[in-house]
Amino acid sequence: MYSSITPVCFTSPLIEKPIGKESMPQTPPFSAMFDSSGYNRNLYQPADDSCGGLYYHDNNLLSGSLEALIQHLVPNVDYYPDNQIRKIAPKILQLLTEWTETFPYDFRDERMMRNLKDLAHRIASGEETYRKNVQQMIQCLIRKLAALSQYEEVLAKISSTSTDRLTVLKTKPQSIQRDIITVCSDPYTLAQQLTHIELERLNYIGPEEFVQAFVQKDPLDNDKSCYSERKKTRNLEAYVEWFNRLSYLVATEICMPVKKKHRARMIEYFIDVARECFNIGNFNSLMAIISGMNMSPVSRLKKTWAKVKTAKFDVLEHQMDPSSNFYNYRTALRGAAQRSLTAHSSREKIVIPFFSLLIKDIYFLNEGCANRLPNGHVNFEKFWELAKQVSEFMTWKQVECPFERDRKILQYLLTVPVFSEDALYLASYESEGPENHIEKDRWKSLRSNLLGRV
Repeated sequence: MYSSITPVCFTSPLIEKPIGKESMPQTPPFSAMFDSSGYNRNLYQPADDSCGGLYYHDNNLLSGSLEALIQHLVPNVDYYPDNQIRKIAPKILQLLTEWTETFPYDFRDERMMRNLKDLAHRIASGEETYRKNVQQMIQCLIRKLAALSQYEEVLAKISSTSTDRLTVLKTKPQSIQRDIITVCSDPYTLAQQLTHIELERLNYIGPEEFVQAFVQKDPLDNDKSCYSERKKTRNLEAYVEWFNRLSYLVATEICMPVKKKHRARMIEYFIDVARECFNIGNFNSLMAIISGMNMSPVSRLKKTWAKVKTAKFDVLEHQMDPSSNFYNYRTALRGAAQRSLTAHSSREKIVIPFFSLLIKDIYFLNEGCANRLPNGHVNFEKFWELAKQVSEFMTWKQVECPFERDRKILQYLLTVPVFSEDALYLASYESEGPENHIEKDRWKSLRSNLLGRV
């Protein structure tokens, strides 16, 4: 799918010719950097001027080697004298503001925060307006980092208190245990609460996590290590873990009931939840629910499925069919994205992609295209395409959930114990007995190991 990407030279609309120019680089609106093809093709014009290995056209830098660009950006007496700090302060403040708003997690590093405050202090020593803007920027950054720390503490607390559902069953009779339908009988309300969780967790994923998820070395130098510390992808990983939890929760709720009609009712309930997730644009919860219903301990319950009206489920499976590189899903996603662009209400703005596939797309784009061209220049079109996908995701994750929160339902979804894979198989065999010798042997082993029975 990425064969149409043609490598081009390093280009940038953000940097103008430095020496002898009084005007500073202009930053265009972020959306203006991309046209429908993923980047601004007007930037790729024949160069008509060169300076130190960098090529310009109409005072815009077109291409050059990474080394020449770095040398161009390094301050010196002529290019970045101290007596010009007042003149360039607005541009530095603009850059820092955009940096702290787009990549706030960079400043969790104490050195980064210290350098930011030092530079901000130099800017603020000028006019009163700069002092107010600098103070506002720092305060906004500190609030974002504090919210992130609080969110991570909540995740850690949830993780530390999680237990296996089977452990709960041993100490608490099943007859007095709750299931999802007793907590939320309306499937449409449950879909809305799932959307709350999705958008909250998406909101805390920083764009740099996509880079650090795949890049363990300097992306432009295969011999140099770029990250000495552990990859900072905690929020991205927590979101993937949420998908897995939801899948296991669905399977647990289906396998739990003793009676066949109750299991069938639970399956039909989750089909309705999945349909509403599709209508909302919450494709991640939709796929997690389908994944849970397709787990072997659930799919083997033939007598239960015989009592289910599966027509609606078949439609959902067709929409999420993985054939042709998830063609049906990608078509639905484009429709939801278009609806979001022309939305008249907050609900219509919701686009929650199937996250694992998004990660896969970014991974293959990163691995399938060279970082450098044969002439040593940076393959900037690749990075435009990566930026396009990540920036689109960044737009989607900033949507505020329009639905009213229900703390009781959210608490259940996030904290109720779920079965492990072995416990799911045991519950499945207890509901509908083994069909062959392999299943019988496994059932005996699970009863012995998990229940202490023979």
